[in-house]
Amino acid sequence: MNNKDKPIPSRVRPFNKTQINTPFWLKQILGRDLAPNQYEYERVIEALNYGDNAMDRLITWIFEADSTHRKQLVNLAITTGDQGLRDYPEEIQRFFATLEQPPNWIDMDLLEEGIEFVNGVGSAAGYVLRDLALMGGYMLSGFNQTLLMTGALNKGTSKRIAETAKWWLDCNEPKAMNPFHQGYKSTLQVRLVHGLVRHGLSNRPDWDHHVWGVPISQIDMVATYLGFSSVMLGGLRKMGIPILPRESKAVMHHWAYVCWLMGVEPKWLVKSETEGLVLLNHTYMTQSKPNETSRELAKALSEEPLQRRYTHHQNLRRSISYHQHLGMSHYFLGKENMARLGFQNLSIPWFPLISNVPRVMNYSALRLTPGLRKVQIQKGRQQQLAMMNAMNVQERSEHAHYSPGTNQP
Repeated sequence: MNNKDKPIPSRVRPFNKTQINTPFWLKQILGRDLAPNQYEYERVIEALNYGDNAMDRLITWIFEADSTHRKQLVNLAITTGDQGLRDYPEEIQRFFATLEQPPNWIDMDLLEEGIEFVNGVGSAAGYVLRDLALMGGYMLSGFNQTLLMTGALNKGTSKRIAETAKWWLDCNEPKAMNPFHQGYKSTLQVRLVHGLVRHGLSNRPDWDHHVWGVPISQIDMVATYLGFSSVMLGGLRKMGIPILPRESKAVMHHWAYVCWLMGVEPKWLVKSETEGLVLLNHTYMTQSKPNETSRELAKALSEEPLQRRYTHHQNLRRSISYHQHLGMSHYFLGKENMARLGFQNLSIPWFPLISNVPRVMNYSALRLTPGLRKVQIQKGRQQQLAMMNAMNVQERSEHAHYSPGTNQP
């Protein structure tokens, strides 16, 4: 049975349930209705039955014989591929050949502008990714099934967040996405892990393809990548950060390239923030409503700050961080959505209310003062490092060092 003949996974909403009315003001911004038409609906649903063909072929080869050695060879090719791949097995060379020609519209200079912008916003980026994209993502329980079946509910939340943060930091280092630079290699390592997880879950008798489709499908990857781009930009705006059209385009461009490298098919890579918002909404129709796994994951994420390491006043700083992040999630997601995630009777989100204005004033002052743009980028990067290091993340830079490892967002 080919993928087109497979039944629609039952996690999908019926077409008529996706046809919501688009507010007039939003339709003017987007230039179209937010809801999918019949063709778009069928296209998204079909992609639930597709994984990552190039990586999946490589994973099949790994498990044909001596899987431990072959896996080591793939990891070695990822970390040292810039020294040449001629001596590697044909299957590994064939995989890397798929990366030699990115989409012809990719502009590496524009990509670097996206990296500079994200570094320039400092810790605001970390709050958006953690307290909006990640916490909000748990409401989409279609994603949670993979986390549940790989044991993520029983593993340390701090470790999972740290692995994701390390990969994100790698991808936002200047020139990081050049072939076989750190972000490029980290992304391929994540892609390898995704392939291994997809292979493992697909062969488990308790993975129900009729309900969930393919583990870590194309659409699951698309929704994740849009969290780092469209959701990121929307969250920064809600924090008051001004974003120029060129900066929006650059961030979208950066993550389009990252996620092409991750195995997302070119047809899903959008070039603008508005296209991303429309596609993100279309991916939501493949997600189930919040359930008990949503609440378990959200609770674990909310308590992660209580496990952080600080050099001074650790208990006090842990408590403050806990309330800061919970307040940010409340601010981003709203009272009703937080209740769906199991958080009742929340107090007023004091942290964003008292921090947004000073943050925006400081950002704008540095951004608009001639000669201080580089200072802002460096300062913002240091803020991100400090925030991530508190979660036991270390980064290879002049400020800190780590040994490359396997990441799994």
